[in-house]
Amino acid sequence: MLGVLVNTLAVLCGSGVGLLCRRTIPEKLTKAVMTTIGFATLILGISGALRGENALVMILSAVFGTIIGTLLDLDGRLDRLGALIGKKYGGKSGEASIAQGFVTASLLFCIGAMTIVGSLDSGLRGDHGMIYTKSLLDLISSCVLAATLGFGVLLSAAFVLVFQGSLVLLAGILAPVLSASAISEMTCVGSLMIIALGMNIIGAGKFKVTNILPSIVLAPLFTWIMGRITV
Repeated sequence: MLGVLVNTLAVLCGSGVGLLCRRTIPEKLTKAVMTTIGFATLILGISGALRGENALVMILSAVFGTIIGTLLDLDGRLDRLGALIGKKYGGKSGEASIAQGFVTASLLFCIGAMTIVGSLDSGLRGDHGMIYTKSLLDLISSCVLAATLGFGVLLSAAFVLVFQGSLVLLAGILAPVLSASAISEMTCVGSLMIIALGMNIIGAGKFKVTNILPSIVLAPLFTWIMGRITV
């Protein structure tokens, strides 16, 4: 868990610095940077979505994951939690919501081969090298994101700890399931969410991104099923 703890600490430190800088940044500049981050998020999402190997796995995972997330009202629950935290935090009107900052940062920090492979390496072989590299990237990214998206980015450290920590602790069980193909499909489905996030940030849509979250868990399952069918 050492690598995960370092990564979590990196997000906390970067977010803390970003929040301190946020106080000195003019609102006009914050909005301009937020738009830039939105477009950058779109590019990251598109590039990640192209890594998928089976379009049917992506579609099935996204559809059934969205059905589950919508029935559970994950987006609504997160928004309500963010609103409660926002009242205590005293967020300004017009700035990114707590939920938006949390979801955006959590997905950007945790979706991708570096997160999954690095966590498995950490859990199976005690090799934290990839996680340490990711921690440095997240330190910089969290600082920029927190300066524009606010307090929700700091809270994403909890998601990093739980998500990556689970991968490390369950590495022995998950390694056979998380094949290279499964990781590619997880990245692809997660990237769809990142594209939706980018569109939300630039104001091109109001997608309930959190409701799609179960799709990431379903991707390895459908990858395995499709592999059995095609054999």
